[in-house]
Amino acid sequence: MSGRLDSAQPYVLGLFRIVVGLLFACHGAVALFGVLGGTDGSGGTAETGAWPNWYAAVIEFVGGGLVLLGLGTRAAAFISSGAMAYAYFKVHQPQALWPIQNNGEGAAMYCWAMFLLVFTGSGAFGLDRLFTRRTRTRTVEQHAAERAPVTA
Repeated sequence: MSGRLDSAQPYVLGLFRIVVGLLFACHGAVALFGVLGGTDGSGGTAETGAWPNWYAAVIEFVGGGLVLLGLGTRAAAFISSGAMAYAYFKVHQPQALWPIQNNGEGAAMYCWAMFLLVFTGSGAFGLDRLFTRRTRTRTVEQHAAERAPVTA
């Protein structure tokens, strides 16, 4: 049983990354573009350049998109995790200690989900793997060419 679960791990991790990235990007799109009801339920957006809301929305949208695609996953997840840690401790935690009391469950969950992706990488279905595979293939071909005997 454990072997079967282990063999599915990259695929489940890839699906996890896709779902987390999509939801995170949607969260940013709400504040940036006013889609899905916007910040106030009637299409409102974060004021351009307003600290920290607009910057958080940019990180959420761009970071979520990169995580969704599996492109630069570890770096995008690291920055996104940090943004959510900041959101939790500066916005939610001063209201109450526990996330259930201060409405910070989303920030805490995104923080830890993104932090997990920093260490696991993109899993299956990510563009990171595609580029890594191409780079690895080129490196192997270059090493083979260097070792080939020179003929006249």
